[in-house]
Amino acid sequence: MLMAAACGGSEPASAPPAQSAPAAAPEPTDQAGGPGVIAGSVTFAGAAPKPRPLPMDSDPQCAAAAPGATSEVIIVGAGNGIKNVFVYVKEGLGARRYAVPSTPVTLDQQGCRYVPHVLGVQAGQTVLVSNSDPLIHNVHAMPKNNREFNFGQPARTPPVERVFNQPEIGLPFKCDVHGWMNAYVNVVTHPFFAVTGDDGTFEIKGLPEGTYTLELWHERLGIQTMPVTVSATAPAKVTASFKVAS
Repeated sequence: MLMAAACGGSEPASAPPAQSAPAAAPEPTDQAGGPGVIAGSVTFAGAAPKPRPLPMDSDPQCAAAAPGATSEVIIVGAGNGIKNVFVYVKEGLGARRYAVPSTPVTLDQQGCRYVPHVLGVQAGQTVLVSNSDPLIHNVHAMPKNNREFNFGQPARTPPVERVFNQPEIGLPFKCDVHGWMNAYVNVVTHPFFAVTGDDGTFEIKGLPEGTYTLELWHERLGIQTMPVTVSATAPAKVTASFKVAS
């Protein structure tokens, strides 16, 4: 009961308040079925940082659920590839408008961590917030351009739906009780985005031919932008490298 009281936020999980209906969006005019592909990799410059243990000892249930868990702030894998870099087309699509996917994106809580740690979603697309842990969490989103929310989510309760209607990069989620629990949702107006995998690679498909500005965002290492020209003949290859600021 004490944990339930502590983890609870400003909204009850059993009946979260209804959100105001979003303004009617313009009808989509384009489909993400173009011939263009961007394939790339993002690497870490220098010696990879050593994994840092997560201090879960304050909650024995969490410590037991994820023994040996390490920080997700900077994850460097094979070939110095950086995981969890959000890559998206920032400029170049002009007035094109794309339909919002009907399939929701899931943000789960597993082993006292948000899974995935970084995700992308199209503006207006449903985000399902789930709790797969056998204990209560609280879900606190702290946007700048969208509506803030904070609710408790006990174990074995149905997922909670949320929608972000405005574009926003690096929208932070956290748990106010488990300080190491955090995630970042990136909201864009089109489907041309990706998150780098364990080896730092990514792929964005379905683009029309043209020249674009690509932005790469990392929660700790910062932001990079670069031009890329996409054609139907072969995937556009891009590489980028991040380093820790001095």
